[in-house]
Amino acid sequence: MNFIIENERLEIIYTPGNGAWTYQLIIPNTKNIKGKWGDLKVSGKIDNFEIKNKNLGPMKNSDKKMALNSEIRNSIGKGAGDFVNVTLYLENQNKEKTNENQMIFECFKDAEVLDIFNKLTIEEQNEIIQSINSTATENQKVEKIVKFIAKLEQLN
Repeated sequence: MNFIIENERLEIIYTPGNGAWTYQLIIPNTKNIKGKWGDLKVSGKIDNFEIKNKNLGPMKNSDKKMALNSEIRNSIGKGAGDFVNVTLYLENQNKEKTNENQMIFECFKDAEVLDIFNKLTIEEQNEIIQSINSTATENQKVEKIVKFIAKLEQLN
């Protein structure tokens, strides 16, 4: 399991008039996890209440947040300002990364540079994949793929 937080004590934050996000947790050390709304699903426990496939809300340049609905709050008997013990792990993150990487490999294959890529060291391959996957938008990802295809063609 890919834990993003394990048995950490977090405060339930109350923001009046914020709809489903009136009660929330800010999940530390999640700022650099990439994904748009609906892509980042977590499971785990809040106190002893088990949660499954709950969305993390992306935030610009800050840690992700997670809404705490009334079912969760009532089950744990806590509300605004109370502290809870939280353990969360990302769901299907490896599957999504595999799919992302597969798309990159298919682009390299179509451009006839996959063999050149495969001859690079593992470290060089990982740097390229990480650089491409670290982009914020699909357009930026495409631009990076094109740039690396051109670099790989020069190595031929």
